[in-house]
Amino acid sequence: MQSMKHILLAGLTAATLLSGCKNVLDVQPQGNFTTGNYWRNQDQAIEGITGIYNILLEEDFTGFNEFVFDNCSDDQVRGGDHDYDDAIEAFTYDASTPTVRAGWRWKYETINRANSALINIPKISNIDAAIKQRCLGEAHFLRAYAYWRLLLIYGEVPIITEDDVTKVNYNKPKVSADELRKQIEADLLLAADELPETYGETDKGRASKGSAWGLLCKLYMEWDQLDKAIAVGNKVISNANYALAPRYADNFSVATGNNSEMLLAVQTVDGAGYSDFVTYHAPRKWNGWSFFYPTKSLVDEFEPGDPRKEICIMAPGDKVNVGTGIETATADLSWSGYHYKKFCAWKPSGGLNYSLKTPLLRSADIYLLVAEAKIRLNGPGAGDAEIQAIRTRASATLPAVHSAGMKELMHERRVELCGENERQQDLLRWDKAKLIDIVAINNQPKLAYDGTVMSRGGSPRKFIRPKHYYFPMPQTEIDKSKGTLVQNPNY
Repeated sequence: MQSMKHILLAGLTAATLLSGCKNVLDVQPQGNFTTGNYWRNQDQAIEGITGIYNILLEEDFTGFNEFVFDNCSDDQVRGGDHDYDDAIEAFTYDASTPTVRAGWRWKYETINRANSALINIPKISNIDAAIKQRCLGEAHFLRAYAYWRLLLIYGEVPIITEDDVTKVNYNKPKVSADELRKQIEADLLLAADELPETYGETDKGRASKGSAWGLLCKLYMEWDQLDKAIAVGNKVISNANYALAPRYADNFSVATGNNSEMLLAVQTVDGAGYSDFVTYHAPRKWNGWSFFYPTKSLVDEFEPGDPRKEICIMAPGDKVNVGTGIETATADLSWSGYHYKKFCAWKPSGGLNYSLKTPLLRSADIYLLVAEAKIRLNGPGAGDAEIQAIRTRASATLPAVHSAGMKELMHERRVELCGENERQQDLLRWDKAKLIDIVAINNQPKLAYDGTVMSRGGSPRKFIRPKHYYFPMPQTEIDKSKGTLVQNPNY
């Protein structure tokens, strides 16, 4: 079995096999491969699957761009020098906004590579049966993940499957959100059957049954199928292979990032698998680019004595170990005065440590989704056990919950998952269920640490329901389709 280090290196040319795009690690090709002379043995099957994982390293995918969409929320404000991202925060974006179009390519590249694997791996004869099944499960899962992100961002997009590849049928009209949900569900149900529950040490980081169950739980919550969300979410909660890490901080540590709770993470290794995620979050003064800043509203959400605040947030006056010494955080490190400390890591020799994993799906998220579904179906108190498990793991001294309702559930999700690209999607789900007023929340100005309104010359925030439930499809893709793609409603 290959280690995750080898997964990152992707063997020969798995990362460029299907698209002609550059290898994410700039590895020089060791030979010329096409679908006609590849997919011939077990090693090539594993390398082909590896090439799908490699896309997660891309800057315009989970390396950076996907996390920009949470700038819509009340949790964070954009930093850095991408002035066009003011439009994301102010809800003035359109089909030509760079952030709206950047990730489209990589989601469909993921789908493209997964389709190729699903077409060709079944034809390989000299491969261990368990490895073949696992590879197919990984392909189904990763394709589902790409469609999941497309669903959340655009709502309605084209579906491309193995049959379309065989028929060279790529210019397809978009489908409804429900059709897209059904495709994701079908892929995840197959993945849950095909994937192993867990892996040996050398294969840590691959998608497991827990990954598929967890993403299914999220899909069912977004789909408002609460009973199904509870059923599949409980498969994660009841399985010791997906237990919460002993400490909250373990999820954001180089040494312990690949723990049982981490259902899906970008597998970076310093010096080998590079993702921009840490760079974009770390302060510019200490080797980063300072692109994501927590708001005062998020920081104030933490209860007194909640140790997650110190783990998550870098505030003025905090002492920060930047590897070569202890530095003091100052208010001028960011526009809000804050940084996400949970996504920063430095090497003892100096410089950022790119072995820190990018969390994409944690068991804690599933605990709280199950709690939410139970509360919404059965009333306050129904989700106490799941919420309490999260709070107890954070600190045994936090007050216990009793008859917790949606207010308490919303609080717990906000502090537990802060910065993990969940807040705006939570707000959207709750608004569609008429549990909150997202217009009132999203239209509030964002405050810096001292209570002043952050203003950088951008437009006032104005969320319009239902227009801003989704983003427009990229105009470049509509133009290339020559009339096949029709823009999303309200744009």
